[in-house]
Amino acid sequence: MLADELISSEPDASHYAFANYLGSGVYRTSGQSAAVVNVPLGFDLEGSDSHLLKFRLSTSFGFFDYSFNDLPGGSLPKSVGTLTVTPGIEYHWLVDEKLTLESYFDLGYGHNFSTHSHVGIYSTGLSSLYRFGPAEYNPVWVNRIYYAGYKSNQNDGTEGYSVLKTGVDVGVNYGWQWDDIWVEPRVFVAGHWYFNQLKFVTPVGEDVLTSYTYEIGTTLAFSKPLTFAAIGLDSVEIDHFGLSYQVGGGLKVWRLIFGFPL
Repeated sequence: MLADELISSEPDASHYAFANYLGSGVYRTSGQSAAVVNVPLGFDLEGSDSHLLKFRLSTSFGFFDYSFNDLPGGSLPKSVGTLTVTPGIEYHWLVDEKLTLESYFDLGYGHNFSTHSHVGIYSTGLSSLYRFGPAEYNPVWVNRIYYAGYKSNQNDGTEGYSVLKTGVDVGVNYGWQWDDIWVEPRVFVAGHWYFNQLKFVTPVGEDVLTSYTYEIGTTLAFSKPLTFAAIGLDSVEIDHFGLSYQVGGGLKVWRLIFGFPL
């Protein structure tokens, strides 16, 4: 999500449309901060030993005036600034025990409560996940390329961006039993390269144009998903939980992770 647009009421802060693709976190550029929370949902429609077809339903909430300083004290955002919902279809081709190829297509909607405007959202992408190395560390090399765009009703504006993401997620050969769930700490590093510069609009100072970011983080991976109650939903399943730090091109992000980090 282009978080600093959340705190500007004019012009139209349409870049919140990308929230579901940039991830949860506290975003900071040019002295401005805002927070984004993603609720990633997916439901298996059909599958076999060679493929899996899923229905995607990701939802993001954007919050005004939330900063890094609010995190240590556990202070919660006071109001919802934006909402995006991007349903779609995702297909996994299980090539063999090591390699999985994935593709998806989303078509969704976003609303800015500050400007009372909305956007149409579309995105598509391809990914490869390759497992290699010692089984006790279970490293995974991930490559993703995707495009996301929007069209605004406020000024008929359209904009999009495309990105190449690559990274490695690896275990630490350690874990513990929690009730009937095995918990495994994992670490990851990743890089993001934007084919056309990603613009973070700020109400004060110059806009920030980002062509790259680097990320390092850690997660706890659960052998079976944890189930939680969620706003407007019976339950949400989480198979990873963690934290990362992302930096580059004037952007600083503390990202909360509620799924596979790459």
